[in-house]
Amino acid sequence: MVTKAITATTVGIDAYKIEVEVDVTNSLPGISIVGLPDNAVNEARERVHSAIKNSGFSFPLGKVIVNLAPAVIRKEGTNFDLPIAIGILKEQGINIPDDLDMAFIGELSLDGSLRRVNGVLPLVAGLKENGIKTVFVPEANAKEAALVQDIKIFGAKHLGDIVNHFAGTELRETKVDINKYLEENALIDYSYDFKDVKGQQKAKKALEIAAAGGHNILMSGSPGSGKTMMAKCMASILPPLELKEALELTKIYSISGLLSSDSPLMAKRPYRAVHHTASPNGIIGGGTNPKPGEITLAHRGVLFLDEMVEFPRQVLEVLRQPLEDGEVVISRSKSSVKYPCNFILLGAMNPCPCGFLGDREKQCSCTETQIQRYRARLSGPLLDRIDLIIEVPRLTTEELINTTTESEPSAKIRERVIKARKIQAQRYEKEGILTNSELTAELVKKYCTLDEKSQQILKIAAEKYQLSGRKYNRVLKIARTIADLNGSDNIKTEHLTQALQYRG
Repeated sequence: MVTKAITATTVGIDAYKIEVEVDVTNSLPGISIVGLPDNAVNEARERVHSAIKNSGFSFPLGKVIVNLAPAVIRKEGTNFDLPIAIGILKEQGINIPDDLDMAFIGELSLDGSLRRVNGVLPLVAGLKENGIKTVFVPEANAKEAALVQDIKIFGAKHLGDIVNHFAGTELRETKVDINKYLEENALIDYSYDFKDVKGQQKAKKALEIAAAGGHNILMSGSPGSGKTMMAKCMASILPPLELKEALELTKIYSISGLLSSDSPLMAKRPYRAVHHTASPNGIIGGGTNPKPGEITLAHRGVLFLDEMVEFPRQVLEVLRQPLEDGEVVISRSKSSVKYPCNFILLGAMNPCPCGFLGDREKQCSCTETQIQRYRARLSGPLLDRIDLIIEVPRLTTEELINTTTESEPSAKIRERVIKARKIQAQRYEKEGILTNSELTAELVKKYCTLDEKSQQILKIAAEKYQLSGRKYNRVLKIARTIADLNGSDNIKTEHLTQALQYRG
């Protein structure tokens, strides 16, 4: 008799329902797994065999054939251990219901205990979409699984606990108040606060605009001008995550193995600082079994590239398409995986190789050729995708020792950012986007209208600075964000002229 157990597998951050079919034949003892399994799934043969025997249950004497259906989807990971074991125990006559609205996820130790697995949130979410009502998971994954609402989650420590559950010693259902958890864990870290940054009002305003509208930004300035510190301060003015964003981000971190059992939900926007020695796979994602890279881990947050021109040209160029599309496709010979990557690119660089071009106190020692070669490391198409480009001058001694002028704290700036984000969320409720940076060319025409005077100013600027079509639209998006920060329904002339200051 063929028995069945339900589980799921992930492809990207999406999950697909998988039926685990088990049959025992009268031939030489052993386990054979078919249905496009990877090495980790094939290794389940030994883990499952030992786990069943060491849990006090008998193992079939014949040949155990396990089919993972549908066979067209590649099965990866160790979460198939538990459903395979459940199917075998059913075959042995253990009293486990044949309900096909019940699923099992988990890795088995040799003694039968259940170990934590990656990707539980997307797996459970996918199972719910397929009509599953109950899911059994390792206890260490229970809180994460319970983030999916309207589905019963039972966390177990041992294979025997699940068998005992159906024998009458029921496991306790795990429940999580997701909204309460998000609210309690969304506290902002003000270790780096704009109140500690002296001067640099233009740069601070540019970072505020970037945070409010989700715009990419590049800061260029001499060593010691405060670029890196201001970049770190940006994390303190990012708006809170909406529930939908938090769940999407948690799926990413879950499949990446970056969630802990104590913190099952990503409650803050990510801030990822990447070193210039990072490989293209580390930035974009990849590997034999493709995993998310830094651009996906920065989804709905910030990706900071310090000393941006020091990154290999190949690494910088692969950012172009993800910056445009908000998603990245990783193609391999056996599969193609898509990950979201809607992030704010925050770059910092020196103006020249020695770092002192345009400095008010130190003289630049670079030749014109060296400067041109240095700046050419950032290609035109990449710069075209950066909305705000600003110069960050080094402060004078007088500005540094000035104690009379107090800088605005991050908390106050964040209030304006949150207000602007709410305005955008309401405006684009029917468009399927959240920020001004996501506006398509068609939506720019709809939402970024100008009066006659502003149109004339933009026309003159476009001709003078030879703005590309992409750069032209980005100026309008920035102007729209500045208007939102000022609480204005319409883009005014002063909003447009301010946006043009950041054209680069």
